[in-house]
Amino acid sequence: MSNLPEFLVFALVGTAAQLVDGALGMAYGVTSAGLLLGLGMPPVMASASVHYAETFTCGASGLSHLLAGNVRRRLFLVLAIPGAVGALLGVWLAVHMPASWMRIALTPYLLGMGLFLLLRKSRRSGERTEPPRGTSLLGVVAGFLDAVGGGGWSALTATALLARGLQPRVVIGSVHLAKCVVSIAASAAFLFGIGAGHVVAVLGLIAGGILAAPFGAFFIRRIPARAATVLAGLAVLALGINNVVRMLY
Repeated sequence: MSNLPEFLVFALVGTAAQLVDGALGMAYGVTSAGLLLGLGMPPVMASASVHYAETFTCGASGLSHLLAGNVRRRLFLVLAIPGAVGALLGVWLAVHMPASWMRIALTPYLLGMGLFLLLRKSRRSGERTEPPRGTSLLGVVAGFLDAVGGGGWSALTATALLARGLQPRVVIGSVHLAKCVVSIAASAAFLFGIGAGHVVAVLGLIAGGILAAPFGAFFIRRIPARAATVLAGLAVLALGINNVVRMLY
């Protein structure tokens, strides 16, 4: 029972991240990882905990998109395979880089993701379903940054593909199913590199995400997507600024 308060804290983190993801269709990883970093968790442990949890939480989402016909096989493969390779490279860097260096490296990433969410504009819906040129490279970069930073896969891939005029439901479905593969690859690498990690944090994130998932539709109907984007961007940006302050003083 001594772990109950700690479990509840991580469950709240998972709940908050899932509500953001429910409103935006992205940002679960970067939000939860950023909050874990804000609680003082070492960067590599934060990223590992998020990916362990995402292996469970994104599985149902990806499969539901597959059953709903929102996934295109070629787009999924062009994202998933390079994304998994990028994730393995990212985990290797995260595991072997000292924690203090990781925090320094993650600071511009958090600042950049915060600004990215704040400045992100709605894109016009497209009709294309075939992966555009450069999608494989996008997968590698997004998988690498996702593993190092604990999140950002959907924010990077979905936004880039929508900007190229791909059909939104195909982008969201294929990106989410590919994220399952990336999370599994990253989780296996983290498990081999650092072990099970912070079990209480993982269980809390999973419980919070499952608890909040049914409210995602309600949340997105009640709060404008732009408002949720701004709130998520401000939160991540604040975490990046906090890292800067901690490094200077």
